Amino acid sequence: MKIRHTGGRTKRYALGSTVALVVAGMNAPAVLGFAGDQYHHYVINRPGYKAEYGHWQTLELPTRFRVNAVHATLLRTGKILIVAGSGNDQQAFDAGTFKTLLWDPVKSTYKLIPTPVDMFCGGHTSLPDGKVLVAGGTLRYEKLDGAVNKAAGTMRVRNENPDAPRTFAKGTVFTGPDGREYASTAPVTVPAAAKTVTRAADGRTSVSVTAGERQVFVEAVAEGASYVDRNPAQYRIKGLTGADARNLYGMGGAMTLDKQDFQGIRSAYEFNPDTELYEQVPDMAHARWYPTLTGLGDGKVVTVSGLDETGQILSGNDNELFDPATRTWSKAPDRYFPTYPSLFLTASGKLFYSGSNAGYGPADKGRTPGLWDLGNNSFQTVDGLRDPDLLETSSSVLLPPAQSQKVMVLGGGGVGESPASTARTGIADLSAPEPHFVPGPDLPAGGTRYLNSVILPDDTVFTTGGSGDYRGKHRSDLLKAQTYHPDSNSFTTAAAPAVGRDYHSEALLLPDGRVVVLGSNPLFADKADTQPAAFEQRIEIYSPAYLYHGDRPEIAAAPGRASLGSEITVATPDPDRIATAKLIRPSSVTHATDVEQRSVALDITARGATGITLSLPRNADLLPPGWYMLFATDRKGTPSVARWIQITP
Repeated sequence: MKIRHTGGRTKRYALGSTVALVVAGMNAPAVLGFAGDQYHHYVINRPGYKAEYGHWQTLELPTRFRVNAVHATLLRTGKILIVAGSGNDQQAFDAGTFKTLLWDPVKSTYKLIPTPVDMFCGGHTSLPDGKVLVAGGTLRYEKLDGAVNKAAGTMRVRNENPDAPRTFAKGTVFTGPDGREYASTAPVTVPAAAKTVTRAADGRTSVSVTAGERQVFVEAVAEGASYVDRNPAQYRIKGLTGADARNLYGMGGAMTLDKQDFQGIRSAYEFNPDTELYEQVPDMAHARWYPTLTGLGDGKVVTVSGLDETGQILSGNDNELFDPATRTWSKAPDRYFPTYPSLFLTASGKLFYSGSNAGYGPADKGRTPGLWDLGNNSFQTVDGLRDPDLLETSSSVLLPPAQSQKVMVLGGGGVGESPASTARTGIADLSAPEPHFVPGPDLPAGGTRYLNSVILPDDTVFTTGGSGDYRGKHRSDLLKAQTYHPDSNSFTTAAAPAVGRDYHSEALLLPDGRVVVLGSNPLFADKADTQPAAFEQRIEIYSPAYLYHGDRPEIAAAPGRASLGSEITVATPDPDRIATAKLIRPSSVTHATDVEQRSVALDITARGATGITLSLPRNADLLPPGWYMLFATDRKGTPSVARWIQITP
């Protein structure tokens, strides 16, 4: 592994008039030349600079361990699960090359994990036992306008036989009334028909059959516009005869040469941090690409949105619940959302949709922030957000402490490939009698999409990267970072990163208080947008300023498990130094979206000679079951290294 400190300590060259010249020009738009670069490196490595702004280092992993980081989850082992899948690489997808990297940022060890399906652009969340649920991913890559040479569309395959399901292989041919043929691009299993027996008052019985149905994407068996057909029709399944031919058939929609979107899969897996392997769980009922998974207070996971196996966005009557205790899926209440919606569990048990999302869906549907009650399936609109039409690719975070019940929305842009972006931030006060947004300070860097936001142990929020345009077009990546202070509702400047980050980027907090930033998938490498850009595989680690304020408080020992509403005793050599304690849920982040991280404040109820006693909240919706990092901070905001603790009901 090569580690290049951003501005590693350099020799103090003859400063004299050269440095004086550079200092005089420091407020100019840029400092040019060798001397200016050397002085910049000198400045950012000074102890005083680090103590005010923090410090970055850039990591270049060994070649065989470099992956396109699309998804990142911090495990209770301290390692980071980095999922690439095919990594937005059509050639890797076609070759079936799917990657997952397990990285230990403390020991600098790496391990490639066998990856059974293409988890690229699936959803994920940590479960109460510390495993990671990964659901959905990629069935088929998109084809843009002009690249489609075979007419294609959705085929709804029906089964009127109530006695048995039926599986059809990839390549099954469906023949239309006019003889045109279309072949399936994936296997499909059609459930048996549902048979209902009704007995009338006079004793007579009647039997009704509702056909089982699944959909599959099909494309013409040959190229050309002659296969374009925009009329719905019933199709025969080639090779079937007799009763099978009558009971099994396809209902086709429009067959066109239009653009084809990515298509999702139903597959679901748990990653086990002990065995460091994926373990298959039952498939979802619906295929998903770009879904959101949010953990609930009872340990279950609600799964919403995504593109299905034909590339269509799910309608909202297909949300699902995963129960990790039984490893089963069930139907969740109906509610439509654009893809990758930011859904936060609130202390009331409702889910707050901040309006942030990552890209697919109409501009006039499912964009309004609000509180979703899963119990009665009601939705309470939360108004007051500025630039409500610029929420796509925005960032959202549950502000610390979680007890304040405030969610901040930062930046964002227009729907689709819009170049529009906003510097707006807004804060939703969910504890108010009528929840509403109030304005926050504008982002210092101006209009920003793809910003990553990370809760720190000192109750601030570190934000970094992003771009001013869609996917960093026109070299619009922002080499800026800043820290938001909820107590003063203001930003302060942080040290600037060296690597641009936009689409497919992530950031997360480590147990030692540092922040890891990964990924980025810009469209172009040049300002004129003529040269394609490579996926950014370098990793950066940011050390916040609080790590340069002297020695740190220490948690010498802590219990490995605690229940809601209980008290725990934490050993520390200087109990009087500890000012605050909190439990921070580890991040599970993709596409700058992290709905899992939260910081829950703990009351210090007693101080002894060798430790402190902490009181845990009783509310599972405030403190959902699972693994947390326990941090203690002193009055300067300097945090301890965290201890892992499992919270149980």
